[in-house]
Formats: sequence, C-alpha cells, structure tokens
Amino acid sequence: MADTKREIERKYQSDDSGLPDLTGVAGVAGVLDKGTTELDATYHDTSDLRLATAGITLRRRKGGSDAGWHLKLPVAPGVRDEIHSPLADTVPDELAALARSRVREGQLVPVIRLRTTRDVQNLVDAKGHLLAEVSVDRVRADRLFGGKGTAQWTEIEVELADGGDPAFLDKAEKRLRKAGVRRSDSPSKLARALAETQGGKPHPEPAPGKPVTAGDHVLAYVRAQRDAIVALDPAVRLDTEEGVHDMRVATRRLRSTFRSFGKVLDRKITDPVAAELKWLAGELGVGRDLEVLAERLTAALADVPPALVSGPVHDRLRAWADAGERGSRHRLLGVLNSRRYLDLLDTLDTLIVDPPLLKAAAKKPGKVLTKAVRKDFAKVAHLIETAMAEPRGHDRDLGLHEARKKAKRTRYAAEAARPALGKPAKDLVKSMKSLQSRLGEHQDSVMARETVRELSAVAHAAGESAFTYGLLYGREEQRAADVEARIPDAWKKTRKTAHV
Repeated sequence: MADTKREIERKYQSDDSGLPDLTGVAGVAGVLDKGTTELDATYHDTSDLRLATAGITLRRRKGGSDAGWHLKLPVAPGVRDEIHSPLADTVPDELAALARSRVREGQLVPVIRLRTTRDVQNLVDAKGHLLAEVSVDRVRADRLFGGKGTAQWTEIEVELADGGDPAFLDKAEKRLRKAGVRRSDSPSKLARALAETQGGKPHPEPAPGKPVTAGDHVLAYVRAQRDAIVALDPAVRLDTEEGVHDMRVATRRLRSTFRSFGKVLDRKITDPVAAELKWLAGELGVGRDLEVLAERLTAALADVPPALVSGPVHDRLRAWADAGERGSRHRLLGVLNSRRYLDLLDTLDTLIVDPPLLKAAAKKPGKVLTKAVRKDFAKVAHLIETAMAEPRGHDRDLGLHEARKKAKRTRYAAEAARPALGKPAKDLVKSMKSLQSRLGEHQDSVMARETVRELSAVAHAAGESAFTYGLLYGREEQRAADVEARIPDAWKKTRKTAHV
C-alpha cells in the first residue's frame, strides 16, 4: 500500500563551501548533526519525458530511511505530494496507475541515475521538536536514455517538518541569503540533471500566445479544461477531497464549450468528443452524487428528534450509502484504467493540436463570443419562465432541472469569454453561479425525496415503520417549496444584471 506525504521544500545553489551557520534563524534552538547518507536513485519516464514535462518525478531509490519507489506530484511551487511504495524491481502498479493519464500507452524506462552524498542537519526548537531538515547534497547525474553524459553539482535543500509552518522557510531563507546562498534555478534534481546532461530538457506542448481571435479564446478555455482533467486523474485515483468533483466540472466545462461555441469549433468533430465527455462525467457522478445525497440525508436525519425516529432508519441509511460507495469506487477505477478513457485523453490532445476551427474563429472575439453567450442566456430564460408557469410537481421539477443545466452552460460560456468581454462576462458568471446554486438545492431535494421513497418501500417490505421516512419526505418537500418561492425574485434580479 502506498503512503502519501506532503513535501514542502526549497533548493539552493551551493559553491561547495558547506552549510552556513543556521543557529541564528528565528525559532531555532539547536542544530543537530544527523550524519551522512549515500543515496542512489534511478528516475523513470517515457522516452519523450512526459512526466518531467509535467513536473512529475518517478524514482527508485536505495539508501536512506525511505528507500523505495517515490512518485512526486506537483501541488504548487516548492510543494509536492510524495507517494511512497516499498522497494521492488519494477514500477509498482499503484504508482504506474497514478501516472497513467500522462504516460497513457507509453513505456516507462530509466532516464537518469542520481548518486547523492547527503549531509543532514535537523533544525529544532526549544522543546526539541523538528522544524526542518537541512541537507547539503553532492550530486552526480548520469544520463541513461535519450542522450549521454554526466553532470555534478552541490545543492542545499531545506525541507519543512511534517505539519510545520511554511513561514519558517522564509526565516531560514533570510539567513541563507545573508550568507550569500541563492535559490536554485532548477525546481528539482531531475530537472537539473536533464538540462545538464546531453539530450537536453523536456519539450512541453508549445505555449499559446496571447488570445487574439475568437478561436484563440475558446481554445485557451478548452486547453485549460483538458489540462485539469489530466492533472486531476491522480487525485481521483487517490480519492482525495474534491478530486472527483473537480474533474467532473472540467468535463462539463468542455462539453458546454463545444456546444456554446459551435460557430467557432466544428460540431461535426466535437459532438463525438462531447459524447465521450458525457460518458466520463456520468461515471464520475455515480459515486459523487451518492456521497452528496448521503450527506444530505444523514444531516436531515440528525435534525429529527430521537422520539420521532421509528425503526432502524440510521442503520438502513448507512447500509445504503456504504453499499453504493463500495460499488461506485471500484467501477470508477475501472473507468480510469480503461482504453476508452485513455482514447478520450488522446482525442482531446489531438483536438487542441489540430482544432476544427470554423470561419468565425478567425474573427475578433467581441461579437462572436457575445452572441454565443446571449444565446445560452436566452435558453435559460425560456426554461425558467416555462417551468415556473407549471403547477408544482413533476413537470416543474423537470423544467427547473433543465434550467439548472443551461445555467451551468451559460456560466461556462461566460467564463470562456471573460478574458475578451471583461466585467459584463464576470458579472454574468457570478449571477449564473448563484442561480445554479439555487436550482441545485431544488434538484438535490428532488433526488432526496426519490431516495427516501425507495428506502421507505424497502423498510415497509421488511415490516418496519415508514413514519420517519414520511417525515423526511415532507421536510424535503417543504425545502423545495421554499426554493421555488424565491426563484421569481432571484430571476428578476438576474435579468437586470445580465449585460452581455
């Protein structure tokens, strides 16, 4: 089983003069010499360095207290999540899976070997608690694939203790700068090794220039969502908080963009891609929707006085949620490992490199993007007004659900247009987000009522009381009525603020 650790560190250039005296760093009561360690690490990547291009490192390291396989995923500058797996001869399956959205069907091969002599000192406070580990690393790099050559250098590394205050690194850096030590130009040892050995640096996808045309703006938004899907893949596999939700939103943004800007990107090409994105969003949504619904019903049940809870309602709700979560998690991992999913990622790459641009794509963005956003807004208006003209019940529920989906599309279209249209698009994003949230609360109530009805039927068939389920149903019905009562005024305000 892999272990995950948040790594916060800074690297500094060194002239081989060793480590400056750090006893003067604020908060440091002692500097403990931890001795010297010999490390031998082999870094793996594809032949075209896809991992390194994304700032990801995968290595097999011998020596030190954490020998084994390490996969490091970038979080922010100087911050990475390190996933550790025990030492083995080949790349562990769990780490290979976490790199799959980058590697796809490529092969992982050894690309760099780093041998490091590490002198370690611990900075501790007055109570002996570790503040940071500081090391002087003398490194030799050997190219193993895609070139030849060696490189040697010395660097200083300051790694914050687990749970430490990142502000401490600023204090340590202030002392290092006074001693003439400067930040390293390379974000990692691997990046420096690749740059300094024959074969050169990774070759990322060419960065687009500043958006000028309507097509430029739409493609910039498409590219951002593709990047989000690929980057979020490991988070979904690790089941991190909001990982599934964020990836699902990225897929929805892409689908909406293809539909909203059909005058910019040829829908004969993008519609099949949108269909695959819908499939992926649906698979992501199975577990996510169940999780949100379970949280809602659990909270609602907690608000019911104990005297009004009749029968094993808590147990039945928990069993329903647990069964759904186990099945959905296994299914989702199967989706992320499927050929269909990897083909979708490849298709998105191809679409960005060779976009199916139409005539309007070459025009200035103002008129083209405004027209598309206004068209989406008009659809929302029609759906809201039609739904609210219906009596309370199924038809209104369905109409408001459709309005919610179109509000999302309008919001995403305005997001894509915002760099070109400025404040009007920004205001529309805000108003559509508010409307979407209100309509989402209504739809959550609809789904909660359906689930309560199903649980009630099962309980009744088992000879249990259905009283509490009826109470929960009635409360959800009232919540939906309260939302509906506020929609007319909210919509009136939305129309007044829509200036796109």
